[in-house]
Amino acid sequence: MAVRVRPDSRGPRRSPRLLRSAPVAVCLVVLYLGAAIPGRLGRPSGGAWASVLHGYLPSAAHVPSLLLGAVVLAVACGWAERRLGSGRFTLAVIGTQLVALAAGIGFVAWISPGRAAGEHLVVGGHSAAVSVIACGVAAAASARLRVMWRRRLRTALVAIVVVGALYAGTLSDALRLAAVLAGLFIGPVLLGRRPSRPAGPSTLHERRVLVAVLLLAAALGPVVAALAPGAVGPLAVLRYLGTDWAPADPASLAEVCAEPARVTVCAAAQLQHRAGLGAVFTAILPSILLAVLADGLRRGLRMAWWGAVIAQGALAALTLVYLAGIVLPSRLPRTGLMQGLGTYDFTDYAQAKALILPLLVPLAVFAVLVGQRRFFRLRTSSGTGTRLLRRIVLLGAGLSVIYLVLGWWGRAGFRPAPSPGDLFENLPERFLPLVYALHLGPEFVPVRVGTMILFEGLGIVFWTATAAWLLGAFLGHGTGESAADRGRAREVLRRGTGGTLSWMGTWSGNSYWFAPDGQSYVAYRVIAGVALTTANPVAAQRDLPEVVEGFVRHCAAHGWVPCLYSVTGEVAAVLPAASWSRLRIATETVLELGTLEFRGKRFQDVRTALNRAEKEAVRAVWTSYPQLSLGQREQLLEISEEWVAERGLPELGFTLGGMTELEDPEVRLLLAVDAAGLVHAVTSWMPVYDSGVVTGWTLDFMRRRQDGFRPVMEFLIGTAALTLQAQGYAFLSLSGAPLAALDDATGERGAQQRLLGWLAATLEPVYGFQSLLGFKKKFAPRFVPWFMVYPDASSLPAITAAITTAYLGDVGWGTGWTMARTLLARKP
Repeated sequence: MAVRVRPDSRGPRRSPRLLRSAPVAVCLVVLYLGAAIPGRLGRPSGGAWASVLHGYLPSAAHVPSLLLGAVVLAVACGWAERRLGSGRFTLAVIGTQLVALAAGIGFVAWISPGRAAGEHLVVGGHSAAVSVIACGVAAAASARLRVMWRRRLRTALVAIVVVGALYAGTLSDALRLAAVLAGLFIGPVLLGRRPSRPAGPSTLHERRVLVAVLLLAAALGPVVAALAPGAVGPLAVLRYLGTDWAPADPASLAEVCAEPARVTVCAAAQLQHRAGLGAVFTAILPSILLAVLADGLRRGLRMAWWGAVIAQGALAALTLVYLAGIVLPSRLPRTGLMQGLGTYDFTDYAQAKALILPLLVPLAVFAVLVGQRRFFRLRTSSGTGTRLLRRIVLLGAGLSVIYLVLGWWGRAGFRPAPSPGDLFENLPERFLPLVYALHLGPEFVPVRVGTMILFEGLGIVFWTATAAWLLGAFLGHGTGESAADRGRAREVLRRGTGGTLSWMGTWSGNSYWFAPDGQSYVAYRVIAGVALTTANPVAAQRDLPEVVEGFVRHCAAHGWVPCLYSVTGEVAAVLPAASWSRLRIATETVLELGTLEFRGKRFQDVRTALNRAEKEAVRAVWTSYPQLSLGQREQLLEISEEWVAERGLPELGFTLGGMTELEDPEVRLLLAVDAAGLVHAVTSWMPVYDSGVVTGWTLDFMRRRQDGFRPVMEFLIGTAALTLQAQGYAFLSLSGAPLAALDDATGERGAQQRLLGWLAATLEPVYGFQSLLGFKKKFAPRFVPWFMVYPDASSLPAITAAITTAYLGDVGWGTGWTMARTLLARKP
């Protein structure tokens, strides 16, 4: 019996499928490869038009670059076409390239008026077309992305093209910059939207990342300028500050050293002639240190912020000194720091811009760092800065002794042989990058391998160790004494009794007052002289009066105003009403799990959500952040970014957790995940301890995907209640609704209560506190009032400012204006 073999048709069908999904991108790749033939012709001499068009043509003489360009073009354009659709993609390509061409012609005409573009302007011409098209369509297609990825892609694109344009300044860089700016404008227009400012304020994490990216771009810019042949960007002069390591050739060295009158120049040239990997490394040390500091800024560390501020201030001062040496050569002696400055051709750019812009960049970064200071509050553990400084000083002292001793012992390996005084005078230069040592004009140079290693390796060892220690301090922030306090607080909480919000007291940013017996504590944070507590004290009921009074005395000893915030009526009743005032600030909703059943009309929404989830294959997954996959973590971050951007106001903190607090391994996460693995929503649950046993869980983080499963929150909370009930827990707290249901039956502090009511009505259109309470009522909870207890009315202004700072951070003018405008726009 003959068996008929059917040919495998999967291969031949792939190509048509690709053509159907991205036909225009395929055509562009074919045209790009076809254009490589005329790209082999010589450089045209027809002026600006010819120079710009030549920069677009690929060259078949560079086969690896040609093939790499084809791959990049296929990937970038294929992705953009699938995002935008073929019609919109074609318009995006045409629009961005027309703008880029026009900008390129203007660039050539401005830089080289009356002559051809010049050899140095069309660097990398064989790949210009690929990068310009890819950058333009990527910027346009970013309008289709979700908030988080849109911001990330746009930040990366803008940072790359701006650094290239400012520091390298070639025609290709100008074309890429114009294409990206055009794409950012054209993308929203093609989708029927008005181009607007970047979407809403980012989360605290994203703000820190953006500042870190800015510092990293400023750090890598001089390296880009130094590596780019013929860099003529307005900031290219900054490469002389740390990356001018070009070695001298042997012929030039012999010619210079043949003249006895040029001893200092000869010494500098000999150093350049030996500029190997070690010298290259020391030359880029400023960029390496700034990159390490950028990592610390990404983590929100105050130590990194101080380091970056000092570094940028020093760079601004050095830039001023160097530029003064260029502007005033006749008034400043060409010795010391002024000696050995590289030449710079000011005829390519207006001299004023070439001088002012390099000075403004470090100053601009410095100003941004100062303006964003409020986002970098995290401190390394107590004593970290002191230990780091001690290590650096001891290392510097030890290396100095080694250099002086070994240098004197092996003085025959230098030319001329140095005296002890010469070695001591030369010592500071050993810790500077090579370019600074050249400018200082060395009196002697090494001529043997051993002395060469000693001479050039001292700075490498010192700065490598410094950068490593600094990075280690950033990576290990939160360890040490402050972490020990938090660890101690957690241990006390685990074996003691806390409230439904007590786990929040273990978050970063809190300080702790421990009772003398060590069995109780109060978590608090001091802001502008106000000691603001985080929920109830962790103490047994019988110990509450003693613990509260002890904390009040602790505040008095330090001159702080005590404010017991988000505490229950049991704590508020401890303090005498005659000398203490209280305000109801929120309403907590608690589900008793003992006899809970989602039956009856009042639970209709919950039952509907549970049934719909089952039909649509959406399931609830219990997990913790360390157990999440990388893809799930990215989805949670994306959901959070969308949530923040939708509201247009800053993300709240203090008693409202964010992405950072999710990372706690003892916090349980409940995700809504469909059959395709898409996360529709996330909730987080904090443990509640009573006499050393977890008796319930408190809802904290609660965010959903905007276009996901609609009743997902009813589904997750309902599932959590049923699951935790089956596991034997007593209750479920849905946490508090701030400024909601503020009617105070006691009638106390009526004026203040009315003020809070007005504030709740003002913030309701954006933060939806009353709507949140209405949502939680679906679960028929028990209501528990939360209070703020304070000494007297005269302290209310300071307390109000402290609470505002705790939730919003130090709101700047820009954020304040955005808040006011958003509230006015959404106020009903």
